[in-house]
Amino acid sequence: MKKFLLYLISLLFPAIGFAQSAGYRALADSAFKRQEYYTAAFYYRHIAEGTTAIVKNGLPANQGAGKSSPSKKGATPYIIYHLAESYRLYKDYTDAAIWYILANSGETVKQYPLTPLWYGISLQANGKYNEALEQLNRFISTGADEKYLALARKEITSCQYALKQLENPRAVEVSPLVFLNKDQGDYALSVNLGRYWFTSSRMLEKDKFYTNRIYSSAILDSTRALATNFGAFDKDSQIEYATPALTGNGDRMYLTRWYKKGGKTVSAIYLSKLVSGVWQQPEKLNNTANAEGFNAKHPYVTPDGRRLFFSSDRPGGEGGDDIWESDLDDYGQPTTVSNLGNTVNTVYDEQSPCYDQANKALFFSSTGFTGMGGFDIYRSDGDFGHWSVPANLGYPVNSSKDDLYYNLDPNNANKFYLSSARGSDCCLSLFTGQYQALYINGKVIDCGSGKGMAGARVLLKDPAIKRGILAAVTDTGGNYFFKVKEKLPRYQVEISQKGYFTKTVPAPVVRPGIDTLINPDICMQSYKVNQPIRIDDIYFDFGNANLRPESFATLDKLAAIMTDNPKIIIELASHTDGIGSDAGNLKLSQKRAEACVSYLLLKGVKPGRITARGYGKRVPVAPNKLPNGKDNPAGRQLNRRTTFTVKSEG
Repeated sequence: MKKFLLYLISLLFPAIGFAQSAGYRALADSAFKRQEYYTAAFYYRHIAEGTTAIVKNGLPANQGAGKSSPSKKGATPYIIYHLAESYRLYKDYTDAAIWYILANSGETVKQYPLTPLWYGISLQANGKYNEALEQLNRFISTGADEKYLALARKEITSCQYALKQLENPRAVEVSPLVFLNKDQGDYALSVNLGRYWFTSSRMLEKDKFYTNRIYSSAILDSTRALATNFGAFDKDSQIEYATPALTGNGDRMYLTRWYKKGGKTVSAIYLSKLVSGVWQQPEKLNNTANAEGFNAKHPYVTPDGRRLFFSSDRPGGEGGDDIWESDLDDYGQPTTVSNLGNTVNTVYDEQSPCYDQANKALFFSSTGFTGMGGFDIYRSDGDFGHWSVPANLGYPVNSSKDDLYYNLDPNNANKFYLSSARGSDCCLSLFTGQYQALYINGKVIDCGSGKGMAGARVLLKDPAIKRGILAAVTDTGGNYFFKVKEKLPRYQVEISQKGYFTKTVPAPVVRPGIDTLINPDICMQSYKVNQPIRIDDIYFDFGNANLRPESFATLDKLAAIMTDNPKIIIELASHTDGIGSDAGNLKLSQKRAEACVSYLLLKGVKPGRITARGYGKRVPVAPNKLPNGKDNPAGRQLNRRTTFTVKSEG
């Protein structure tokens, strides 16, 4: 999250007992301007309800969701709107929605026309997608500034996506790490050499306010761990460290450090090294990663210690926080820096990267793509500047609240960790997830012989993003088998083999409670360049070139072949029997071939990949007459045909 929902860091206020709402208003406005929204909401709410503010240990108290009781005097449009805004920006969407209800009518909404937009987004964060759609569509009708209309349209698409996700959840079990969470902000967990490492803002006995610190814990088993304050970097209580990322051998730790500069909170990436069993005080990385005057945070270092991924709002990106990467030298310092580009990054925020080196998969969180709400976690496959379109990990990995810091378990390929605000109105908590396996098997046969095809390549694909997930090769009997760690609602199977047309077919739909999908046999059609292939069931009215509707299904199959084999170039030919003149048959066959080609063009086949050719009666495949001179109807039927020939494989 932009401020990680931890605005409590800056909330040390004198215990001033202002009794006048004017005094509260000044405090509230000042806090709002400094982006200290928790404090702003505290004072705005007391003005709105006409109650007295209580300050304990220098901190605002009595904050929380509940039935609102606005006073007639204090609940002005300004106070109501800014109170709702403070809650939303602090990401307490429950309280935000309560006050937006009051702001969404009468004089307040007239003065603050963005209210339906922010109310809709708050409802979305609370998982009330249908109600959110009502408010977002209401806002669309106002004709507001295009910047806000674009945001509303994006969130409408996300709400529609979320409703579909709830109907078809992924086969993933996500549960809180109750033995580590303290409900005071716990996030960014990773596993290294048998220990958990994470960040927590839990308050210690010596604290007067919440502080981000690094915690570590030996992993006792899957349900037990004893988290203790790491403490090695706690010499200065005004300095906060978070998001630890360790190399595979555990001798380097990259961290985010926050500090104050010019009244603003600035983040930078630091490095600590383990020397003779002692962690050294962190030192700031060079300016290659930490651009002067800008924020850098959320480091992720590959296990080999050679590459660093991080988030930064530095110039040269797409806008907001972007994901960047750097090569690291032998001392752990960045030598290069590059933006991952506009496939991964958007004008919104991308944060908390994690890179699966073995599978070349980047995981990160973003507010810029279609999602469940807030930050969602996405996957993009690739390396060195070439990245696939990010895919949302779906529900229940993602929720209506912020979901960040996806990290893999190095000892279990089906297990992961994430930090999520689900079930909370303030803070991130630690969760673990386990993918449930799905088994998919089937058989590939030759269409001509019906025998199993050995050595065919089988690619399992996600049709939503047209991306391969797993690959296999058929055995001697033509059988293939997949074990998928993550169930998707639908799959496709693509078969390819030299001398055969590549073919893509849908797999059976995944149903709840099913752990095995058995695909029907897939038959593959062989071909040779310049060898015609007969197409059956192409019909025309007698003596003309009008395609009859019963021909469409056959031509659709040919269109599918062209789609699955995008490099081949074909000739589509039409032939007649021997009745009629040579010129008449030639003209009729040409028109019939052109009719077939026209239909295929309508189906998306590119004009440069197909040629129409009419041969008339010049290339018979059977005699039109019997040896005794009588007519041969069977031979004429064979000669009246449509064929296609692969002229080039591209």
